[in-house]
Amino acid sequence: MKKFLVTLTFALTTYFSFSQCPLEVGKNQLNAGVGLSSWGIPIYVGFDHGVYQDITIGGEASFRNYHDNFFGKQYNHSVIGISGNGNYHFNRILAIPVTWDLYAGCNLGFYIWNSTSDYPGSHTSGIGFGIQLGGRYYFSEKMGLNFEVGSGNGFSGGKFGISVKL
Repeated sequence: MKKFLVTLTFALTTYFSFSQCPLEVGKNQLNAGVGLSSWGIPIYVGFDHGVYQDITIGGEASFRNYHDNFFGKQYNHSVIGISGNGNYHFNRILAIPVTWDLYAGCNLGFYIWNSTSDYPGSHTSGIGFGIQLGGRYYFSEKMGLNFEVGSGNGFSGGKFGISVKL
């Protein structure tokens, strides 16, 4: 009987501790890092907020500077991005340990392209919509590494960095 109670206690503790979303309702997290893009290497800083069990919303700002060769002449460009996102976290339904965070979602942003005035190309500011799939590995209770791939936004190639729970 004693072994049964110890086993039951361990099983319940494991189930409840591993079935929670890493970012709880009402909690916040900062993210920062670098991205992959065909238009330079963007740097970003973002914020996530737990709004409902397994659901977060957030915002992000990014900046990149790059050079473009157009008909033998080099042009300098910079892009500033401001976007919002929403994600669903799969930890609870997939019983993923809290040291990991697997999520997917979508984002909507505005991108401001700055180019030299004589640039004959077609880069213009505008709205971008994208989807993302990402994950985090928390190496401590408050800090972790993040990785995300997506399409249709300023980080179409992906991004990676660090996450800090506040």
